Amino acid sequence: MQNITRHLVYLFFLVVVNQLNAQVQDSIPNIESIKETITKEERNALKLEVDAINDQLEADDITFDEAEHLKKAAAEKRALNIENRVAIAVNRLEFINRNKEYQEDNDVNVFSVTIGAADKELLGIRTNRTPPKQDIRTGNQLLFAMGINNAIIDGVSLSESPYKLGGSGFVELGWLWSTRVFKESNFLRLKYGLSVHWNKLDIKNDMYFVQDGNQTTLQPFDGNLKSAKFRTTSVVIPVHFEFGPWNKKVYDDGRVRYFNHDKFKIGVGGYFGLNDKAIQKLTYKLDGERVEEKMRRRFNTNTFTYGVSAYIGFGDLSLYAKYDLAPIFKNQLIDQNNISLGIRVDLD
Repeated sequence: MQNITRHLVYLFFLVVVNQLNAQVQDSIPNIESIKETITKEERNALKLEVDAINDQLEADDITFDEAEHLKKAAAEKRALNIENRVAIAVNRLEFINRNKEYQEDNDVNVFSVTIGAADKELLGIRTNRTPPKQDIRTGNQLLFAMGINNAIIDGVSLSESPYKLGGSGFVELGWLWSTRVFKESNFLRLKYGLSVHWNKLDIKNDMYFVQDGNQTTLQPFDGNLKSAKFRTTSVVIPVHFEFGPWNKKVYDDGRVRYFNHDKFKIGVGGYFGLNDKAIQKLTYKLDGERVEEKMRRRFNTNTFTYGVSAYIGFGDLSLYAKYDLAPIFKNQLIDQNNISLGIRVDLD
């Protein structure tokens, strides 16, 4: 699963990068194509000038000898234009190649060529190069996690939980930053960012949640209930300390890079954030017809959420567990706390 996920994501980015590289390569014409373009433009301009001279001649605004003289002067001007513009193009491209302003490396390069553009520039060549950082201490990652979800209830074991173990699950999606804590060691990393938690409970035994004032309890459904699912959505800030082995690479140009790809890792930390309104979805039969009903309200859920989480893994893939210290519902006689276990993927 780890390799498949990585390959799919990397393949997507590879296609995008290849398309961008192709566009950049196509934007750098060779000398012959520049000569051909310049010659074509000047010939078209000469044709327009000759047509204008012929119009003057037909209108008897000029004599035949004057028309021939103007045509000869226009042809000589366009020939010199071709010679000058080609020389400029050759000199500028040779300058760029000689100073290696355009090269395939890790730097960011912007290269554009303008020939006869609307801005009246005969030939424009622009380069912009950003030198690489000697040391990059903070990177970013895409976070995706999913797995099973349930609730820890005071005095009730997981085997006696009112929620189905197989049908209840969680999904997490977020964006993280990873900062090296020590200047010359990548053993300890601080990972933080923003993510969204979706926690779903699949309720058993034809029960569903009913809000009565400040109490939310499970009650039997009066009818033919097929399924009852309860979902909460949270926007949280996760913070973890990540430990693990690493490699250091020093490049010829003095750059230093620290890597922990394909290495064992352990992460310990937690999260805090806000809960959105909850959604309860009921599916039942009424008068022989299938009915799906969605109820979106607070259900006395906590406004704030916080908890602890940890993961252990290798490379991008980890075994992931999280536990909400804040109960699902506030001010209840019996607290219920979400607990989740699943697979976590951190993609650089």
